[in-house]
Amino acid sequence: MISSRERARHCVVAALGLALSLGSTVLFAQDAGVWPARTIQIVVPYTPGTGADILSRILGPKLAERWKIGVVTDNRAGASGNIGTDFVAKSAPDGYTLLCTATSFGTNPAINQKLPFDPVKSFAPVILLATSTMAVIVTQGLSAKSMREFLELARGQPGKLYYSSPGNGGPQHLAMELLKLDARIDLVHVPYKGSGGALADLVGGHVQAMIVSLQTAAPYVQSGKLRMLAVMSAERSQAFSDVPTLRELGLADLEVETWYGVFAPAGTPQAVIARVNAEMNALL
Repeated sequence: MISSRERARHCVVAALGLALSLGSTVLFAQDAGVWPARTIQIVVPYTPGTGADILSRILGPKLAERWKIGVVTDNRAGASGNIGTDFVAKSAPDGYTLLCTATSFGTNPAINQKLPFDPVKSFAPVILLATSTMAVIVTQGLSAKSMREFLELARGQPGKLYYSSPGNGGPQHLAMELLKLDARIDLVHVPYKGSGGALADLVGGHVQAMIVSLQTAAPYVQSGKLRMLAVMSAERSQAFSDVPTLRELGLADLEVETWYGVFAPAGTPQAVIARVNAEMNALL
């Protein structure tokens, strides 16, 4: 029987494998005809302020300037990204509706066997935009000022500390469950319908901890609203060089990153996909 720890690791590995397939996709330019001729909708299946949302809002105006048409970001959050993802899966494959998503796109199928879409058959990969390490963040009111102190606090109060996530089965949820297993701590999971509520309650002190991407954590940490205790990468982040890695704390197996990519509905003309790929690559 596969243990809960192995199952969680398989979910993360599946997500990273999908990211690699995105990165290795080779697209060849063809005649894209008159596309684009009207506004393009980039659906982000998460709340505003998340990594995918930030990337979409950075790229959108630049693409609009290059293409001389409107490019709008449409946040359709909920169900760990499945609501917005399903919307794109059922959209016309004409290049005017794109999905800017993250790791939950790859982990959700491993958690939910009854998705309303097929993550492989319902989509065509366009581009891998970026990858990011994950970070452990806590509310400022918590007595623990370091990761070591946090682990000691959690071990001394099993089942008394709470952590939030954007939803069940997402990378943030799975990463924290891996940390719980490896560090032998007992935290209570509080799932939300997106990162917005999860982060708001963390800032308010209603929950004590959370794991998010470095990009999502950065503005909260830099403004002093939250405290970053550790990063889940092999090396320290240049942006937060004073924050240790979990490897430094003896948790060598805990290296988790998230990825961000763009997909189109299956059946979208290859010429359109090639052009979006080329234009986004030029902007990155």
